[in-house]
Amino acid sequence: MKHKIIFFDVDGTITSYKDGTISQSTKTAIKQLLDQGFKVVAATGRPLSMCNELAEIGIETFITANGAYVTHQGNCIHKIVLPNETANLFSEFALEQQNALTYYSDTLHMNEVQSPKIQQALYETLRLQEFPPINEDVQLKEIYLLCLFADDVEIEKYKNQFPTIHFKRWHPYIVNVLENDVSKSLAIQKVLNYFGLTKEEAIAFGDGENDIDMLELVDLGIAMGNAGKILKSTANFVTKDSSEDGIAWALKRYELI
Repeated sequence: MKHKIIFFDVDGTITSYKDGTISQSTKTAIKQLLDQGFKVVAATGRPLSMCNELAEIGIETFITANGAYVTHQGNCIHKIVLPNETANLFSEFALEQQNALTYYSDTLHMNEVQSPKIQQALYETLRLQEFPPINEDVQLKEIYLLCLFADDVEIEKYKNQFPTIHFKRWHPYIVNVLENDVSKSLAIQKVLNYFGLTKEEAIAFGDGENDIDMLELVDLGIAMGNAGKILKSTANFVTKDSSEDGIAWALKRYELI
């Protein structure tokens, strides 16, 4: 068996892009993979606290916060922590500019800036129908990732104010705020090293632009039918939509289940 590990994006891949549910066919397919000895990894923009339903299926390895925090069986195997001073200064400036900011630790919090546009972006990326709790104290927990809600014009003010910070857009209205690079592909390499596997033994499924580097890294990159044109052009194969049992269909197509 050439392939031994499969990485799945979550929202729009494991879950239906229409309503955020996980179909029975997807649950069954993932359980079949696990029963056959495949290592199955969820690679998501979600914080770990939003992965309970995935754990119930049997997944034990999680790449969360777009690659900034990785755990296996509850133990951290990789993390990138944003310095408190950076988080504090950035939080103050975002509040002054009235831009929303989300804080990823093992849970998800945000500042007090809220609007329908921000709510829509939260739903599109994390399927959240309510705003996360407000972060009263930036220093309460380790912060693995900040996400800023801003358009390209607004971002220019932040680039001038924070010249050492990198901004990586992964949604039309959301950017990662980084001192050190964070990506799913970097996290995948950490997971492969942890298990003693190579990228030639890996498969990845995804649907979003933050999945491009993930599909490019592995031996077999599969885009969901509901993915955008850029990701589809990157993939080795395009399966059906996540709402049409796309995961199970592709796994059967490659005789993995």
